[in-house]
Amino acid sequence: MIAYDGLPPRGVQHVVLMKGNVRGQDTCLALCPYPKREQAENPDRTGFPSRPRKGHDPKDKSELFAADALRRMNEVLARIQELEEALDDPSDVWGSLRAAWKRAEREEDPRMAEIVKQARELKPVLDALLKSIRRVLRRHRELTPLDRVQEMDRASMVWLSRQPGRSVAERAGAGQRILATVRQEHFDTLENRVLHAYARLAADAAREWMREHPRSKESARYAQVDAFRKTCRNVGAVLVELDVSVAEPGCTPNYVLMQDRDYRSVREGWERLLKRDKAIDDLWAWQAQTWTDFAVLAVTLAIVELDEAQLVAQSPINWRAEAETGRWFDQDRPIAVFWLRETGRVVEVQARPETPGSLLTAARAHVALRITDPTRMEVPRRVAVWTPHAMKRIDLDDAVQDAAALVDQLQPLAMTEILRQGLILTPAHGRPETARADGQVSRVSGIALGASGESLAAGLEAVREFVRSEFYGTPT
Repeated sequence: MIAYDGLPPRGVQHVVLMKGNVRGQDTCLALCPYPKREQAENPDRTGFPSRPRKGHDPKDKSELFAADALRRMNEVLARIQELEEALDDPSDVWGSLRAAWKRAEREEDPRMAEIVKQARELKPVLDALLKSIRRVLRRHRELTPLDRVQEMDRASMVWLSRQPGRSVAERAGAGQRILATVRQEHFDTLENRVLHAYARLAADAAREWMREHPRSKESARYAQVDAFRKTCRNVGAVLVELDVSVAEPGCTPNYVLMQDRDYRSVREGWERLLKRDKAIDDLWAWQAQTWTDFAVLAVTLAIVELDEAQLVAQSPINWRAEAETGRWFDQDRPIAVFWLRETGRVVEVQARPETPGSLLTAARAHVALRITDPTRMEVPRRVAVWTPHAMKRIDLDDAVQDAAALVDQLQPLAMTEILRQGLILTPAHGRPETARADGQVSRVSGIALGASGESLAAGLEAVREFVRSEFYGTPT
């Protein structure tokens, strides 16, 4: 994340998180993507892990580190994508999402993913195709015993007429064979090449999913994916024996791939997995964007769970068919507004606000809570939420100390609103943690949390404690 005076210079790959003005100076907060390899330019970025190769098991330390980073990214994606299912019931979006995240706290209940859906839907299809792989009969000419000749074409007749002898038997020679047209089964068709490509890709995806969920071996979902992986490997082995090649991505489907029910299902599943791989490349580069959305949902759920919280407004959430720069959904600002009935306060959850104000802009916080009391003539209070994402674990104690010092320095800017509290939400990297720092007038809490299992459970509980401390003054 980089702050620029004005706009970022040309040639710098970035996405704008927030624009504001501090003491008359326009400021832009921009995010640059992670490089897909160890380094990149504009701006210079070095020391990053390379995105793991598809179907490749990690062998050395660097590959294990990258595989672990990919696993964490997929866990965050799973939490984000559960919002899509929650949107099916607009009347209870946050209740449905809260239930899904509650299930994710149990590691023995592995995450839903595209390969899990396909394991459930396409295994019967592969079993059926394995019993009746489509074949075509192709004609060619070869020397055939006389008693087995069934068909001759013009070229075969010309060949026979040129052989010495007065009868067919004499022309057949000592071996009693003549050139005739024969038909042979041929399996290397486009639909079978697509089936072969899908079987290989799905087996790799299933193996990757299983590697990410070693603690879920006793679950029904894990057994289902494992059975599907074995079926895919079996289909691939059979097609190799039948000399079926592998289709290239982007091939134009033929009549069978469009009209045959089973082959069409395989083609659609193959295209979804190909699209997933392409999306993973983009999401790998923009993980920090996805993490911010995860943090916003976590804070929102923490407020939803307050007994007195009543959702009074929610911005429309537009779910995208494909992620763009790491983001699966768009929403207006604020994403949600709550009325605390007993406390008498209005709480807005703001993400990437269009008019952040001087304090948030100077604090470089593109997520915030805005708290107002409509019964009093007081200036609004903001709580800055920083969502730093890093491939390696950050020092949370140092982070909260630095943030508290920054908030203290910003107090001269507090003209139309107050900002004295802050929250840092950062990946736990397998070790959840909390920290707190008190400045002269500031108080900043830090929470390292994960997106599944105990790390998610402990992190969400820490977020709830922080929210309660902000509204009720209970200690964090």
